Amino acid sequence: MRMQLTVLALALTLLAVPAADASPTFKIAIKQHSFVPETLTVPADVRIKLLVKNTRNLPSEFESFDLDREQLVPSGGTITVWIGPLSIGKYKFFDDFNPGVTGWIEVSKTVKPAQS
Repeated sequence: MRMQLTVLALALTLLAVPAADASPTFKIAIKQHSFVPETLTVPADVRIKLLVKNTRNLPSEFESFDLDREQLVPSGGTITVWIGPLSIGKYKFFDDFNPGVTGWIEVSKTVKPAQS
């Protein structure tokens, strides 16, 4: 009986915790003088996983006042930024070490994550 209760408790715990992969994943890259893509379209009202890859030979910093995010991206490295759920609209981000390099996250009703 005790074993059955332990198994039941474990099963309920696993069901209560959302899977990390349940959030759609999107990717952007920091190039020498731009973000690729410059505008990333994501779905509204969903928490998303954003992978930011720095292809430069220098560190960069993914920053957004609109999203309240600031994260160092080492040269050649990739970081994960969790954002949302977001309302429909446009959200600006930039490379704080190179402020002329800017991009946008555009939030719309329905979007499929990029596959790669």
